[in-house]
Amino acid sequence: MPPTPAVPDGRRPILADVAARAGVSTALVSIVMRGAKGASPATRERVLKAAHEIGYRPDSRARLLRSSRSHLIGVQFEIQEPFHTDLVEQLYAAAESVGYQIALSPVAAGRTERNAVESLLGDRCEALILLGPKAPAARLTELAALLPVVSVARRLRPALPGVQVVRTADDEGARQAVDHLVALGHRDIAHIDGGKAPGAADRRRGYRTAMGRHGLADSIRILPGGLTAEDGAAAAGALLAATPLPSAVLAFNDACATGVLNSLFRAGVQVPDEISVVGFDDSRLARLPHVDLTTIAQDIPGMARLAVSHVAERLETNGSPTGEDVVAPRLIIRGTTTAAAG
Repeated sequence: MPPTPAVPDGRRPILADVAARAGVSTALVSIVMRGAKGASPATRERVLKAAHEIGYRPDSRARLLRSSRSHLIGVQFEIQEPFHTDLVEQLYAAAESVGYQIALSPVAAGRTERNAVESLLGDRCEALILLGPKAPAARLTELAALLPVVSVARRLRPALPGVQVVRTADDEGARQAVDHLVALGHRDIAHIDGGKAPGAADRRRGYRTAMGRHGLADSIRILPGGLTAEDGAAAAGALLAATPLPSAVLAFNDACATGVLNSLFRAGVQVPDEISVVGFDDSRLARLPHVDLTTIAQDIPGMARLAVSHVAERLETNGSPTGEDVVAPRLIIRGTTTAAAG
């Protein structure tokens, strides 16, 4: 049965309300809520029952403010990036397993990375995990002088003092995609680029390397793209206007690939019979039954565990960052790729 609020003026219940309901002192309620010693099992049960009945919830932020440590890990992420959404979900699980909590701060159209990070610093976060940060090296170095910083999904060259990197071998992922398409008989394979997005240069290089290794250097075709479905749709429009249409496309990420798929569908081009499409990330978008996208999977749980473990180790042992963890990707074959026609 759900709790029945018993605070007459409709305000949020406080410790004193629980104490009045249970017939004990406010100090004793505080002991129970903190899980401290000093309350008998019977009293503890009565207090918890009273709290449930009036809908009391401890204010975790207030408790953190009273503590010398916050045990908060701040996470900056792109609100429109499905891959980041999947990473955040895994970061919560990884953080909880080692006794930390996550504070989120999104980057959006009207909210810059600096705004997002300043908000996390204001929340007394003990460390930062930055997903695909675009901030210049000087800004990352400045933050790392204040607290532990982990950059996820962005290669940093040269390495920055105090900044730990966790990333996918993006170039290897692009090579796997090209190898898969070549094995299916494709020779005219285009790549829709990610521009200046983190990982884009490595994926572009991996595509070029794989095409050259298969003797297809003369067929290299790179189109401007980006991170969003709108970017993919725009690139697909350029492909449809070109002659000839490639037999396969490697998109920068899954969101970009869905834009490609939508444009091809609207133009009456059959996927995969007329053109095969590969994404990158294996986000939940790719796994939707009506999308069923062949893609390169990043090890999202593994990357989240590595990021949190680096944070926890530095906070608990005052250790130093070890540099860079490069996580292997893997090809996931679904319904948007098939053998080349003819």
